[in-house]
Amino acid sequence: QVQLVESGGGLVQAGGSLRLSCAASGRTFASVAVGWFRQAPGKAREFVAGFRARGDNTYADSVKGRFTISRDNAKNTADLQMSSLETGETAVYYCAAGRAAGSRDSSDYACWGQGTQVTVSS
Repeated sequence: QVQLVESGGGLVQAGGSLRLSCAASGRTFASVAVGWFRQAPGKAREFVAGFRARGDNTYADSVKGRFTISRDNAKNTADLQMSSLETGETAVYYCAAGRAAGSRDSSDYACWGQGTQVTVSS
């Protein structure tokens, strides 16, 4: 089992940037699939970005070109750099770990952090 803790959320104006970080403990980070999801009020949780097994990354169409994920297996961290944020992207952002690298299905991820709130103001 891996434990995940997200940080870096906050309030940002539309068009601004934020960097979220996910710190893992309890298991070798390099051996698990990692993804970022978000959930806005009243909406279903949705995939944002994830790492594929071959090292390339996968992104939701809505964030391509604006969001970038990275990971440091030595430090057991995975980051989500977000730019050109839009008001509609206000949500709780979650880091998740599982076995299906690059999966966009939240049910493929067994471990979740507590989430970090991102609020984008107009």
